[in-house]
Amino acid sequence: MRFKNLLVYRLDAKWSLDTGSLEKILAGRALQPCSSFEMESHGWIPGPQGDQFLYTLNRHSLLTLGVEQKILPASVVRQLAADRAAEAAVKQGHSIGRKQMREIKERVFDELLPRALTRRQTTPAWIDSTNRWFVVDTVAESKAERVCETLLKSGADFPAKRLDTQLSPAVAMTGWLTKGVISPEFTIDQDLELRAGDANKATVRYVRHDLAGKDIQTHIAAGKTATRLGMTWKDKISFVLTENLQIKRIQFVNIMKQETEQQVENKEEEFDLNFALMTGELSLLLADLVKLLGGEKLAETRA
Repeated sequence: MRFKNLLVYRLDAKWSLDTGSLEKILAGRALQPCSSFEMESHGWIPGPQGDQFLYTLNRHSLLTLGVEQKILPASVVRQLAADRAAEAAVKQGHSIGRKQMREIKERVFDELLPRALTRRQTTPAWIDSTNRWFVVDTVAESKAERVCETLLKSGADFPAKRLDTQLSPAVAMTGWLTKGVISPEFTIDQDLELRAGDANKATVRYVRHDLAGKDIQTHIAAGKTATRLGMTWKDKISFVLTENLQIKRIQFVNIMKQETEQQVENKEEEFDLNFALMTGELSLLLADLVKLLGGEKLAETRA
């Protein structure tokens, strides 16, 4: 279990995790296959042990939202509808009007939907009940919002709000680049995106590039700000920080080597060890990152 991206939420200070209650809530909205006339179905899927929906270890919990979607390309519907329309036009002796064409498309769609293939996507989320983090493994805001919305619709009392910091990530990243250094805990890597603030939004991207060059400073002096920056935390975890406080492309540099160095007897123990290492280190990373960005912005001061 290794999260690749983090969309971070903060849980309310008064909230506490009742694993038994949450397990029942998740089980009550388990993922069901799409019915013949449904395009999509979503619900919770069991965890790594296969019999529970909420996996918990050392006050860290894992839950996973599953989504089943019918695959019915619009081009297929259009083509078959066009064929049907052509046949109808010959029978009627005149061309098909807009209303009739719309009705033909609707009938074709209803005919093809029960036979459409289905794909499943999963979005895991992690609850750190000690530090009150709620983290979704995705880069898509819409997917993270769906996880939160489904929790609420499932009946969970889940007061989570997107993490916000006193210092804007864009301002902070631009400052670090200007100085050429971040802090003892963090170092600058070789990936960067700079964007102008004017209407043209001129953008410059660097990949695996030395960011200490004069060209970086020239772009910043011209008014560009950093919107993405590659960073490494304590030589353990590398990632890309974005202007929207997303943490992307996470790579565990050294800590996951501990997993292979320790003896495990089965897949369950291997998962436990992997999960414990990941959540323990990511919790510390998040704490250091928030501190680096001036601390959290209080709810009443948020715009």
